[in-house]
Amino acid sequence: MRRWMRCDPSNMRAFTAMLKSLISEPRRSIIRVLADGVKGTNEIYIELQRSGFHMPRSTLYYHLSALQKAGIIEMVGYRERGGGAPEKLWRLKVRRVGVDLVTGDVFRE
Repeated sequence: MRRWMRCDPSNMRAFTAMLKSLISEPRRSIIRVLADGVKGTNEIYIELQRSGFHMPRSTLYYHLSALQKAGIIEMVGYRERGGGAPEKLWRLKVRRVGVDLVTGDVFRE
């Protein structure tokens, strides 16, 4: 227990935020959808619907934002179709996350 107390608090906050992002099943499904590469928001929404996650688009945007803030995904551009609002394109920023139990350092790959 003392080892955790000696850790840099910012590392532990980052790790805790990342864990919170990964606990939610819709967010884990978003990560799985993005494992194949860059996807648009609409593509992610359709894949989640096929997987049984029926949610409003506003809820999807909430989950995407949380994953982005945790540093797990990133927005890489926009796609314009049919004169409407441009669609955001997303990709995984990291595929692996871990923590050194002695130092509390969080690593991302």
